[in-house]
Amino acid sequence: MKIIEKNLPQGFVKVVPDSPDDLWHLYNVVYKGDEVYAYSSRAIKSDTETSRPKSAERVSAFMGVKVESVGWDKFLGKLRVHGLICHAPDIIPTGAHHTLSIALNQPMTIVKKEWPKHLLDRLSKASETEKPILIISIDDEGFAIAETKQYGVETRVDQRMRLPGKQDADKRVEATKGYFKLALTSLNKLWSQNHNPIVIIGAGYVKTDFVKYLNEESKEMSKVVVDVKSVNNGGTAGIDEALRSGVLLKAAHQLRVFDESDTMEEVMKRLGKGEGTVTYGLDAVENAVMMGAVEKLVVADKKLRDADEQMRLKIEDLMHQVEKRNAAITVVSTEHEAGAKLLSLGGIVALLRFAIYRETAS
Repeated sequence: MKIIEKNLPQGFVKVVPDSPDDLWHLYNVVYKGDEVYAYSSRAIKSDTETSRPKSAERVSAFMGVKVESVGWDKFLGKLRVHGLICHAPDIIPTGAHHTLSIALNQPMTIVKKEWPKHLLDRLSKASETEKPILIISIDDEGFAIAETKQYGVETRVDQRMRLPGKQDADKRVEATKGYFKLALTSLNKLWSQNHNPIVIIGAGYVKTDFVKYLNEESKEMSKVVVDVKSVNNGGTAGIDEALRSGVLLKAAHQLRVFDESDTMEEVMKRLGKGEGTVTYGLDAVENAVMMGAVEKLVVADKKLRDADEQMRLKIEDLMHQVEKRNAAITVVSTEHEAGAKLLSLGGIVALLRFAIYRETAS
């Protein structure tokens, strides 16, 4: 993300998204009621003596819309901002509905009545370069390769197969060589694009043997292996397990997806133990904030994004109160498992400095 200009007294920030992650960040920054400006095109009907009746001409222009809804298409790499036209050349009618389709490397300006600190922090962090990590999870029943994104972990390859049993040693050795070659070829196709750091996880000796195979077959790739960890499963199940257990934290201490997963694991652990140092739901969290008990406030991005203005302002006021008390805030992406867990708890949770026990009705 490139931040081209920031003028908070006038309420605008101009940015250029330069990665798919940036479009996801902007999806969580642009709210209903904001104004967004960018170059766009629109079909204009004309009915003159020199044109066909009601023929349409597509005109490109710098336009602004008062936002009514925002959509993010991560597969096509587009951010769609729909609303009423509030700024356009005279040929384009203001007040009409229009959708700005924002693509990578396309400048856009966002105007808000007020910029909350957590949104400015989000844009600032998005402007810091962060190289994704490739994770290969392998066992004797298949392998999966995933790439970390700021909104979660995206599985790029999922190959299921079963090696011959140990009792058929010769066939197993030969099949293993072909299996490892396939896994290495798949990994190399992804790695060669950006030379990302690599983490290898898996169950038992298959993972260890694959590490040896990688060292022998690709010295260049073996140099960027930042961690090797054991998990109970291979494939996508192994990746999910590694995220939940935190075994990837050494390799990805700066990646937000791991921080979010780690935070939600702490929430679930405290809930599982019945500790009074965690609470959830808007009313309970608000009460904890007012008591100065909050150690960390955890909010689902969807909770903020889908809220009406009154609800969003209430949540942002809670965030502001938490910041004034020097407590931490984590906004969790609902694009991965941690976010789904948070939504099941109402989308807002607080980890507490001291226990608060609710009175139960007798």
